[in-house]
Amino acid sequence: MAGALPLWSRVLLFTLLVPGSVLGLAPWLLLRIAQPGWRVDFAGAGLAGAAALALGLAVYAGCAIEFAARGSGTPAPFDPPRRLVVSGLYRHVRNPMYVGVLLALAGESLLTRSLPLAVYAASFALAFHLRVVLHEEPALQRAFGADFEAYRANVPRWLPRLPGWRPGRSSFRGSGAR
Repeated sequence: MAGALPLWSRVLLFTLLVPGSVLGLAPWLLLRIAQPGWRVDFAGAGLAGAAALALGLAVYAGCAIEFAARGSGTPAPFDPPRRLVVSGLYRHVRNPMYVGVLLALAGESLLTRSLPLAVYAASFALAFHLRVVLHEEPALQRAFGADFEAYRANVPRWLPRLPGWRPGRSSFRGSGAR
């Protein structure tokens, strides 16, 4: 698939298939089988959920665009960015795309007041953490070496840094081009 379609088509196709399934199809199926008693109700859950869902989707979209525009790649593991992306939301947190998906999942669970969706979101948080620690960070270290080391030393994995990090000109090769 990588290279067979134009870059933006690959980004859109991956987004529809993978995050679309994680945020759309799977929660829909889970809600269809969930028992009515598995709902948790509290004041403001719907509004908080809608806000978190919208913010999470916007974060994911911004990161996917940043991967394509700055990194010349997609969010797909088999078609990753060719350059280390350290701009946009990536200046504040190393994994904003995962944070956006988790925020959207948390929003869905609040919006629907579904305990099974909250458990589903928590399981994805654990899965994302393990994937990042065991696979992605070692792969980025191998691919980008000192640039990734500098990035990892200055930008937190999950909780955003304010203000965002700006790599120094002397120790970092711009956008991470190799």
